[in-house]
Amino acid sequence: MQKTICKKVYDTEASTLVKKVTFGCYGCADGYEESLYKTESGNFFLYTNGGASSKYTKEDITRMSADKANAWLKDHE
Repeated sequence: MQKTICKKVYDTEASTLVKKVTFGCYGCADGYEESLYKTESGNFFLYTNGGASSKYTKEDITRMSADKANAWLKDHE
């Protein structure tokens, strides 16, 4: 997935996956995934996607500061 935010392009295929966390099982309506990525220039973003009843009903990308990315990693150890 690719998304432009504030004139910066965030692309899951061109970035490095740092960590992926899955909640529920594949195909569950309330299941979802959160994947933290780092771009080549050092920016972080969170890719999210989920089932129809989850908190992420469509795939999306949200940019994150380094501090928020580190806090997310600590929360998902």
